[in-house]
Amino acid sequence: QVQLVESGGGSVQAGGSLRLSCAASGATSSGYCMAWFRQAPGKEREKVAAIGPPVSPAYADFAKGRFTLSQNNAQDSLYLQMNTLKPDDTAMYYCAVSTTHSTYCLSSGRYNYWGQGTQVTVSS
Repeated sequence: QVQLVESGGGSVQAGGSLRLSCAASGATSSGYCMAWFRQAPGKEREKVAAIGPPVSPAYADFAKGRFTLSQNNAQDSLYLQMNTLKPDDTAMYYCAVSTTHSTYCLSSGRYNYWGQGTQVTVSS
């Protein structure tokens, strides 16, 4: 079992920044996919960014140039630096971890553990 604890969400004005954190404990996820997804009210869950070492992070188009994904050296924590936030970024953000897959990490089907989510609200 893997436990995921997310933090860092909040309310900001458009143009602001937030840094989301996800700490994984329990069964190892080192070397496997880790990612952030998000879901806005009334919309389907969508990918934000993912990493499957040693490959560089991959981003959804809306995240490129504004969001930066990183991990700690132990690969048990995941961070998402979000800059130049827009009202359309308002959503619940979920951390996801795989203990079985290390490729095609932007696919939600790769993940067998999900966090509870952290809310991001961006006002105009």
